[in-house]
Amino acid sequence: MATASAQAQFINVLTGGTSGVYYPMGVALSQLYGKAMPNAKVTVQATKASAENLNLLEAGRGEIGFTLGDSLSDAWQGNAEAGFKAPLKKLRTVAGIYSNYIQIVASADSGIRTLADLKGKRVSVGAPKSGTELNARAILRAAGLSYQSLGKVEYLPFGESVELMKNRQLDATLQSAGLGVSALRDLSTSMKIIVVPIPADVIAKVGDAAYQPATIPANTYDGQTADVPTAAIQNFLVTHAGVPDETVYQMTKAMFTNLPALVAAHSAAKGINPQNAASSSPIPLHPGAIKYYKEAGLMK
Repeated sequence: MATASAQAQFINVLTGGTSGVYYPMGVALSQLYGKAMPNAKVTVQATKASAENLNLLEAGRGEIGFTLGDSLSDAWQGNAEAGFKAPLKKLRTVAGIYSNYIQIVASADSGIRTLADLKGKRVSVGAPKSGTELNARAILRAAGLSYQSLGKVEYLPFGESVELMKNRQLDATLQSAGLGVSALRDLSTSMKIIVVPIPADVIAKVGDAAYQPATIPANTYDGQTADVPTAAIQNFLVTHAGVPDETVYQMTKAMFTNLPALVAAHSAAKGINPQNAASSSPIPLHPGAIKYYKEAGLMK
């Protein structure tokens, strides 16, 4: 057992950009791990999020990280277009957590009301190769559109996309994030917006089980008076096969027995449901996580 506990001395938590949701949630997790495992040295690393986190985990350069579910299935299959040169077979899931909602927001005076109306318009699709941008490609393709059919494509993060919309240099922005993301809240208070629906038949055409029909509830943003159908993609916490079972067990337990601490770090954590945590992963669960789920009665 001495070797297992020696390996457990380091826990590097892989997150995302400091202005997103992954980073504050990762900091909160690191504090929970520090309390649960006083002998461990816990660090938090800001990254480019999903794809980078999965590649770092496969290389053994982190013990736990955040990712979107479609990036996780792409990594497992080795989808080069999504940033994975070969299948990442060392990855193991710890838990399914909250969902990202694909939110397409247009200025009211752009005339955009449906996905088809995006044709010929100026649209920001997220930073290149980000989870958001991969979501944008998939949804546009499913709706029979391509980047070529848009008038102009900008590859910009959330904040910059919103600034260009305020300056009338963009007609719409696609953002894959938790509900009520601050960039879109800011936009809706400064101009009239339309939240563009993504119908269930389009989501089915994506052909990836990670994309599920969901609803952006009325009044999530200023001036959005009705529920809007869209696609949601679950986020996951992922580790790798080389992390000892006991370490992963302790990390899983520390999170689920302290969920209010995560909600305090970011309201998106309200979407974490222990009942679904073990059932939705596109790749195998880590044995240490399975041990916790069985003990907690969340898995047979």
